[in-house]
Amino acid sequence: MIILMRPDATGDEVAQVVEKLGALGADVHISTEDGRTVVNGTTEVRLRDEAPWDAFPGVERVVPVVRGGRRVGRQNKSDNTVVVVGDVKIGDGPVKVIAGPCAVESREQLFATAVAVKTSGAHILRGDAFKPRTSPYSFQGLGKAALEIMAEARSTTGLPFVAEVLDPRDVDLVGSYADMLRVGTRNMSNHALLREVGRQPKPVQLKRGMAATIEEWIDAAEYIANEGNSDIVMVERGVRGFDNSVRNTLDISAVPLVKFLTHLPVMVDPSHAAGRKDLVLPLALAAVAAGADGVLVDVHPNPYEALVDGGQALLPHEFDALMSELRLVAAAVGRS
Repeated sequence: MIILMRPDATGDEVAQVVEKLGALGADVHISTEDGRTVVNGTTEVRLRDEAPWDAFPGVERVVPVVRGGRRVGRQNKSDNTVVVVGDVKIGDGPVKVIAGPCAVESREQLFATAVAVKTSGAHILRGDAFKPRTSPYSFQGLGKAALEIMAEARSTTGLPFVAEVLDPRDVDLVGSYADMLRVGTRNMSNHALLREVGRQPKPVQLKRGMAATIEEWIDAAEYIANEGNSDIVMVERGVRGFDNSVRNTLDISAVPLVKFLTHLPVMVDPSHAAGRKDLVLPLALAAVAAGADGVLVDVHPNPYEALVDGGQALLPHEFDALMSELRLVAAAVGRS
């Protein structure tokens, strides 16, 4: 465990932390990093659970350390990773918005949406060619034809696009079209897929599993990073809870926590968290206020006829209103 002291921490405050660690049998090492005192305590005991370290005077933050450390862990890289998708930077400060239909259903549907979200200020286009569905009889996507439509929309609007990949055998296909690959919630623990997307050069969006802990989600990112690709964007999209009034429970605390534990950008998907369009705006605003690097929003020109998740998709004019609200909240917290 690493305890990072505040720049103004006194010698007595550092000594208090060191004394407590020693009492727990830890091997203590003290160093200076960027003008701050760093106290590293190692022992077989789970030090993080043995004392309220955050409450000690002079302590700025506490970083748990897994055996060998993590490539995506904050202890291995103090600077934030900035992920570049086409010409769009995620994690550089300004809020980025990814918008589009949950699935590509036709050229007309995708182009109508792409032009609308571009006009409203979206930075990246979303639209999936392969859809993981609970029922095998539901619409599964148009496959390669959808990727070709997305590529055509990119040429027309200038928006880079992200698309989900479900099968390790399709990584090369999706990567040959998309600017960014997404691993969805159902595949967060598909280690073969994680390794395969880690071996290709395109940036990767990693959605949190619907019942995954923060540690499991970060470990999934580590599978990708271990293969050489650290251009990973974490996406919180809600976890399953006991209440069925919404599809999932958005874990807003995951945003600052994952940004604290890792150096990776964190985005939020309010559409899939809520599963209903009337909650997308307030959840998106909360995400930006909590420090999210961006949001993913479902937009459809005619959600009443959507083949996938029409109930959570915003109409183009509703998305335009959301963008106006996002700019206000971003400005209020010193962002753009």
